[in-house]
Order: sequence, then structure tokens, then C-alpha cells
Amino acid sequence: MQNKTSYYWLMCLIWGLVILGLWEISSVSVYESYKLMVKINGAAYCEVHNCNDFYLWRHLKHVILGIPVFLLALYTPIKVWKKFALPIFLVSVGILIVLLATSIGGDWGTAKSWINISFLPSVQPSEMMKIAMIFYLAVWMDKKERDIRTWENGFMPFVMLMIPPVLLLALQPDFGSLLVVASIAAVMFFAAGGNLWHIILGGAIAMVLISMPIIMANCDGDKPDKFCYIEERIVGFLDKSDEANENYQVKQSLIAVGSGQIFGLGIGGSLQRYGWLPEIQSDTIFAATAEELGFFRIIFLVGAFALISILGYQIAKNARSRFEMLVASGITAWITFQAFVNMAVVLKLFPVTGITLPYVSYGGSSLLTLLFASGVLLHISQSSFSHEGHSSRRRIRRTHFTGTRRSY
Repeated sequence: MQNKTSYYWLMCLIWGLVILGLWEISSVSVYESYKLMVKINGAAYCEVHNCNDFYLWRHLKHVILGIPVFLLALYTPIKVWKKFALPIFLVSVGILIVLLATSIGGDWGTAKSWINISFLPSVQPSEMMKIAMIFYLAVWMDKKERDIRTWENGFMPFVMLMIPPVLLLALQPDFGSLLVVASIAAVMFFAAGGNLWHIILGGAIAMVLISMPIIMANCDGDKPDKFCYIEERIVGFLDKSDEANENYQVKQSLIAVGSGQIFGLGIGGSLQRYGWLPEIQSDTIFAATAEELGFFRIIFLVGAFALISILGYQIAKNARSRFEMLVASGITAWITFQAFVNMAVVLKLFPVTGITLPYVSYGGSSLLTLLFASGVLLHISQSSFSHEGHSSRRRIRRTHFTGTRRSY
């Protein structure tokens, strides 16, 4: 019964957040949609056409595309993903290599993280890497059950396995996705029985290695190195003064959150949406939502992600197999970590990362991969209580048969 409760609660939470995202994007993206359409088609076009709903219709299209993706993951046997985990992982790594080595990579913000081909929709391969890595790590850790706690046969092979995706994300550079991928891997390693001290030591060494190119980057010339933006974000986070240019986005986010006060300004009442809050439909949508809903209602959004975390790990605990447990742990870590880092950035509790709020933010690649991962998580939940019910019926039949024999 507990597994069924987790399944239905998780289903409602996921699609409730998707609907909230549509609702909020319809409100907060009006000005940005108009500005973009004027840039593309000219002001005269917008005098006779509605130019306020560009992001809304695009996001609605992503949601509609996400429904069959979600259903595919929900009803596909988990053994299929286990069987093809390695090919999916290798394809994901290959796409990241092609992205860096060719001209198909499109710059967005500070990273070369998008496949930008004129006749195809833009795709962010790092989102595909997250689910591909979860599947393959689950297969690998399932086989390493006895050796996972050792340094030489557990932790070191794990580090070698993580070098390709982490290095490729660092070279883009995509600091946000790198953090999410590393966090997913660490949680899965711990869930598999890995040594916590190995994780702490490995994390410390990784931080030193990542810091070296940032510290050595030349950020003073006319052409600053591509790692300079990470340094600027860290400096902006540590600098509490208003003079730091890197603080502009966070300052506007805090103004939005504070303006919402207790009960909010109401849907459509956001003032920060009129060009003040950068990336309002994606990275900073939590701030705009807090402005419109207020503290009493935004706390339910925070609680929704906390409950998803609890339900996800409950599903992992009750999974039928070690592989399913590891996949459920990885997916739950992905959703939870990404959500709370996004909210922490808005509240200036963490440096700016550029990662979206799961299910709510605008972004096709993020939404589709998250809905796919959610379908897999719900499939694991559904399989566990179906298996539980089947086992109970078998126990009942065995008990009845035994009792019948004894009566004679």
C-alpha cells in the first residue's frame, strides 16, 4: 500500500509542477516574448499580431512532446535500459565530443553546450548525459557489489569512469551541468555501498583540479579565457557590495522574492518581468514565482521538491533489484539537487550556475529528459508494488494449499 501511495503522490507532484510551469511562463515571459518577436519580425508585425506568447507556446509544445516520452519510459521494462545502458552512454559521450570538436555547437550564455543546426530544434546533450550516466553507473555498480567499498577496485575505477563526462562538460565549460552530474554520481556511489571517506577525498581533489584552470585563466585582456565566467560568478557571490556587476541577476532575484512578501502580487502581477530579471522564464523563474505567489504559497513549491526527494528514496528502498535501486537513487538525486541549487542561487546561497528549476523552467531538453527520467522512476515504483502484490497472492495460495493437505 505504501508503494502505491508513493506512486500516485509522485505522479501528482510531477505533473502539478509541469502545470505550474505552464501557468507561470504564461505570466512572466510576456515582456521577453514581445521583445524577442520585435527583434525578429519588427515592431510593425507586433502591432497586428499577438507577440506576447512566444515562450508559452514553445513551452506548451515541449510539454505535449513530453507526454509520449513520459509514457514510453513509464511502460518500457527496466531490463531494456539495463541492456542498452552502455550504448546509450557511449552515444552521449560521442555527442559531447562532436559538440566540442565541430561547428555544430551553439554558444548560449557562456558555454558551448547546445547542438545548433539550422533545420533542427536546439538540443542540449548534457541533459541526455545525465540519464545515460545514471543507467550505465547503475549497471556497473550492480556488478561491483563486493568491490565497491575498496579503493583500488571500487573508487579508482569509478573515478576513471567519470573522467570522460566530467572533462567534456568542463571544457564547454558548463559548470552547472558538471555539478549536477558529479552530485548524481556521488549519491549513486554512496547508495551502492561506497566508502563515504573516499567520496569526500575524491571531491576535495576534484575541487582542487577544477580550481586550477580558473585561477590560471587570463581574465584581464580583450579576449578573456572561457573559464573566466566561473571566477566572476564566485567573486560576485563572495562580494557583498552592490558595486559587483556579477551580482545584478541575484540582486533582481532578491528584489522579486522580497516584493512577493506574504501573499504575493498575484498571477500576472510581477513587476520584475518587465526586463528587470534576466532569464526570467528559465534560470530565475523561482524568483518571479515567489513574487507572484508570496511566501505562504511558494513554500508549497519548496515542499513539493522535498516530498519528491522523500518519495524517490522510498521507491529506491523498495525497489525489486539493486539495479533499480541505483537508478531510482540517481534520478531522485538529479531532481532534488538541481531544484535546490536553482532555488539557492536565486536566494544568493550559492554562486550562479545557470541550471533550471525542474519541470517549471522553460527549456525543451531539460523538460523532456526530466519527464523521461520521471517515467522510469514511476515504472520502478509501479513494478515494486506489482511484484509485492504478486508475491502476496502466491503466499496466500501456498498457505491455503498447505492447510488443505493437513486437513486430510
